[in-house]
Amino acid sequence: MNGHAQSAVPTASEIPRTKEILKRPYTVIENVKGQRVPLTPPDYVDDVKINLPANAVKVLEKRYLRRDLDGSLLETPAGMFYRLAYHIAQVEKEYDSDTEQMARVFYDLLTERRFYPNSPTFTGAGTPLGQLAACFVLPIEDDMGKTSDGIFSTLRVAALIQQTGGGNGFSFSRLRPKNDIVHTSSGRATGPVGFLRVYDQAFGEIAQGGSRRGANMGVLRIDHPDIEEFITCKAEEGTVANFNISVAITDEFMRCVKEDDDFSLRNPRDGKVWKTVRARELFNKIVKYAHHNGEPGTLFIDAANRSNPVPHLYELEATNP
Repeated sequence: MNGHAQSAVPTASEIPRTKEILKRPYTVIENVKGQRVPLTPPDYVDDVKINLPANAVKVLEKRYLRRDLDGSLLETPAGMFYRLAYHIAQVEKEYDSDTEQMARVFYDLLTERRFYPNSPTFTGAGTPLGQLAACFVLPIEDDMGKTSDGIFSTLRVAALIQQTGGGNGFSFSRLRPKNDIVHTSSGRATGPVGFLRVYDQAFGEIAQGGSRRGANMGVLRIDHPDIEEFITCKAEEGTVANFNISVAITDEFMRCVKEDDDFSLRNPRDGKVWKTVRARELFNKIVKYAHHNGEPGTLFIDAANRSNPVPHLYELEATNP
C-alpha cells in the first residue's frame, strides 16, 4: 500500500444524479416538428442497469439527450437508447417483421456497449432532423449557382447537412484557376482557394449555433494550376479552421516524382497547360507543409478509383473528413 486510496471511476448508479435521470426511463418521438409523442419504454429499458460511467452521463446530458425549449430533459440515457432502437426498428414494418423484437436487439447492442452508431443517429433518430448519415461528398461545378451543383448551390446543400450533424467532402478541382477569364462578366475568376475560404467562413458561422463543429474536407487535384496556393493555405494556424485539406495525387505525378521529370498543371476549363513545374519540388512542398502542421494530407485518387466499387455510377474525386 502506498498510503493513497485507490478507487474505480464511479458509475451513474453510484453517484447522485439529476432529478430527471432518477425517474423511470422516458423519451419522446418527434418525427414531424411540433408533433411530439411521449414514448413509454418497455420494462427492460432501465437507467440503473445500463450502468453508465458518470462522465458518460455528463456527455450525454450536454450533447445528446433531447431537451425542451426551456432546457429541461425530454429523455433519460436509457430512454435515448430506446429512442434510437425504436426508430431504427420501424423499417421492419416494410418486411412484415417484429419491430419490437428488433428494437430490443438493437437496444441491447447499444446498452451493452457492443455497438454505437454515428453521432447523427443519436441526434437525428426520432427527431424532426431525421438525418442519420454522417458522411457526404458533394460535387462543385465551375458555376456560381445556375446549376444544381454550382458553387453556391452546393454550399446551400452543405449548410443543411452541417445543420443536421453531417460532415462534407468537396473537390474544388473543377473550378477554373485564380485570375482566369470569366467570359460572361469579363471579370477574373476567384479560384478554388478563394471559394474554399468562402465555404470555411460559412461553416464557421453555422458551427456557432450547433452542439459540435461540423467536419469538412477540401480536395484539389495535384495538376490544378492553383495547387501551390492550396498547399500553403493553412500554413498559418487558425486559417481555414473548419476544413482539413488533401491533395489528390495521380499516378502520373508520382511517376514524374520518381523520375525527376517536369509536371504539367492544366486549367480544368479547357485542359490547356498553364504552368510546368518540377514534380519533386512540388512534392517536397507538400511534405514541408504537412510536417509543419499536418496539412495538407494526400489522397491517391487514381488508386482510389481502381478500388471504386461503383465505377458505373461515378468517378471518385474527393473523400469525406
